[in-house]
Amino acid sequence: MDQAFKRKLIVAMADAMIAHAEELTALDSAIGDGDHGLNMKRGFEAVLADADNISAKPLPEALKAVGMALVMKVGGASGPLYGTLAMGLGKALPSEPSAADAAAALGRAIADVKARGKSEAGQKTMLDVLIPVQAAFAAGGDDLGSRLPAIAAEAADATVPMLAIRGRASFLGERSIGHMDPGARSSSLLVQAICSVFNEA
Repeated sequence: MDQAFKRKLIVAMADAMIAHAEELTALDSAIGDGDHGLNMKRGFEAVLADADNISAKPLPEALKAVGMALVMKVGGASGPLYGTLAMGLGKALPSEPSAADAAAALGRAIADVKARGKSEAGQKTMLDVLIPVQAAFAAGGDDLGSRLPAIAAEAADATVPMLAIRGRASFLGERSIGHMDPGARSSSLLVQAICSVFNEA
């Protein structure tokens, strides 16, 4: 994974968050405090501004740098959670990972997010996308590049009828039902962005 490819990944993720900031804000306005889109946009703008420097690092260090930027720049709960995910990946991945290495590292990073957020699958959070995506990634098979974004999108849709158990949305109780979780949607968008770069490689 050379510098140009790592930079493409950074740009794709940042572009996805910036392009969908208003949508994420609208989702968060329904069941949260309305800042998820702007926070994610701000965080990934900071990552994008430092893309040359970050992409020059070995993959584990690049991921840790992305994680630190998100922790520092993204407000609310999302910054620590997405930062934990990126730093967990950086900690678990070798410099030249195989697909199996990447799937295992994602599993360990998700465990870090669970511990940080004190949450599990089924509680209407980003984990409801990340966990099924990781399971499919670990299982392998053909056409992962097209299957994983579809799995992520379906998993985000599946948060609509859920009752929020964790996060600010949980304060709404039954009123949280009928809305997509904004963290699930942003996770889905990031999976789509990452897969699009690998599909073009």
